[in-house]
Amino acid sequence: MATDPVLVVHGGAWAMPDDMVEAHLHGVNNALAAGWRVLDRGGSSLDAVEEAVVVMEDDETFDAGRGSFLNRDGKVQLDALIMDGATLRAGGVGCVERLRNPVRAARKILSESPHVYFVAEGAERFAEEHGIALCKNEDLIISREVERLREYQAELARREADGSTPNGNDLFAPHISHDTVGAVALDRNGNIAAATSTGGTLNKAPGRLGDSSLIGCGCYADNLSAAASTTGWGEPIMKLVLAKWTADRISAGNMPEWSAQEAMNYLQQRVNGHGGIIVLSPDGHFGIAHNTPRMAWAYQNMRKKDAGVERLAP
Repeated sequence: MATDPVLVVHGGAWAMPDDMVEAHLHGVNNALAAGWRVLDRGGSSLDAVEEAVVVMEDDETFDAGRGSFLNRDGKVQLDALIMDGATLRAGGVGCVERLRNPVRAARKILSESPHVYFVAEGAERFAEEHGIALCKNEDLIISREVERLREYQAELARREADGSTPNGNDLFAPHISHDTVGAVALDRNGNIAAATSTGGTLNKAPGRLGDSSLIGCGCYADNLSAAASTTGWGEPIMKLVLAKWTADRISAGNMPEWSAQEAMNYLQQRVNGHGGIIVLSPDGHFGIAHNTPRMAWAYQNMRKKDAGVERLAP
């Protein structure tokens, strides 16, 4: 018996200013269209989430692919994960510097490697050996992010000169952009999948890995529970293994709408974290929640299509 497909995407959760709303709406709608084309023609949920995320990696609006935040050394370092709920196979890359679309490399790992995770040069070597062209790191850097890093590092230097100690958590405050991208999908065969991709945080230490590419933290999919993708401050999300935590609530019988909001409450109350989550169950119900002022999201099923940058009512 065929299942009605569902696709949900997100493009970050933070205090998005008014003048950036339109670009985020445009970006998540383009991602939704790309993923829905796959599902509408009977393609797999795995293909759908990959195509949706690729569109956002290519969109400089988001902190993924080209246009990502720069690390402390002025380089782009990218992380991504994709997971198949039918088989629990997954592929992830971390700290890659020469891949335009890290989710493509993650998919190759899922499909063509006995391993789950590759990092840095090893991930790039695997990608190149499997037909993915490498680029220069400079090709991923845009002037907006060069200036953003310069301003941030100058502010840190001013604080140090004034004798004030910079608060490390300033880097993760809700007003700082958290434009990690992700997608969850259900296909006509009843299988679910998830994918998440990010450039990480501004001025991060080289080699820092966030939640996005870690199974169960920023991304998870299991046909017996749910598919989930998170965005926001990575360290608290990692500590709670939040994507898997949310999927487990759904496996226990809770609705995705409720479980998503519960996850955000848990994130705030347990570790004072902030961010957003999208979650989708195998029966086609989904939830979108965040504890930041805004979150970019879009969804489509056979009955309805919608997108926004505010909280989605249950």
